[in-house]
Amino acid sequence: MSGDNRFLGLIYLSPYIIGLLVFTALPFAASFYLSFTDYNLMSAPVFTGIQNYIKLFTADRTFRKSLWVTLVYVFTTVPLKLAFALFIAVILNYKLKFINFFRTAFYVPSILGGSIAIAVMWRYLFADVGIVNMALAGIGLEPVNWFGDPTNALFTITLLRLWQFGSAMVIFLAALQSIDKSLYEAASIDGAGKFSTFWHITMPLITPVIFFNLIMQMVQAFQEFNGPYIITQGGPLKSTYLLPLYIYEQAFKRFDMGYASAIAWVLFAIIMVLTVIAFWSSRHWVYYAGDKRS
Repeated sequence: MSGDNRFLGLIYLSPYIIGLLVFTALPFAASFYLSFTDYNLMSAPVFTGIQNYIKLFTADRTFRKSLWVTLVYVFTTVPLKLAFALFIAVILNYKLKFINFFRTAFYVPSILGGSIAIAVMWRYLFADVGIVNMALAGIGLEPVNWFGDPTNALFTITLLRLWQFGSAMVIFLAALQSIDKSLYEAASIDGAGKFSTFWHITMPLITPVIFFNLIMQMVQAFQEFNGPYIITQGGPLKSTYLLPLYIYEQAFKRFDMGYASAIAWVLFAIIMVLTVIAFWSSRHWVYYAGDKRS
């Protein structure tokens, strides 16, 4: 490649490189430094060493409560969302009438689900006099206090996350359609049933996609903010007070940017550790094309 072409290529890449440096790399490095400071936006940061982290792990009960709620939320929503997305993808993989319409209809919630409008709609759906309680009353059941009970409130937020399964479903559907049909024909000739075929052929062949969706959905779940903030504001009794809400409150309500940065870095470390564990475990259950493991 000539020098002119290299220079032209750098020009085309420059918007991305500048954006990466200005909006990602520099804030990333700045937040790491600020996590070791006392900084309130009004005065210069004062370096305090690891005092923010000591406070987090020894004196901050709210942090421990928020961390527990976040872990429960992630380890509940991610497996359920992946299982439901795969279930729907298997159904939509069949050649049914109006199949394209159903595929689009199931995908739309993943586009709209993270919006403020949907969060507001969800709050009204599960209100004391909302549509859900009206439907329960219509079939003779007692209305449920969805937002007043800690368990119900977390379930409601989890349900919103599960409703946004469309993106994972589309990826699963693409993986299912890429499987060689001759494998199913050979299994049918050998007398394998549908469940056996799915477990021994379909599942191993889509494990790379399962792994990809697992990582993506886990990272997104740890960053969930809109739903809990709009619907419950973290309540009741902080039962839906996820770590992103705590970071937001510390940074933009109490203006304690140093402490908020420390919480953010703890969240980053948790995501990193779980991602490393997932990659380590993938050698035992993810099978790629040409893999000679049994």
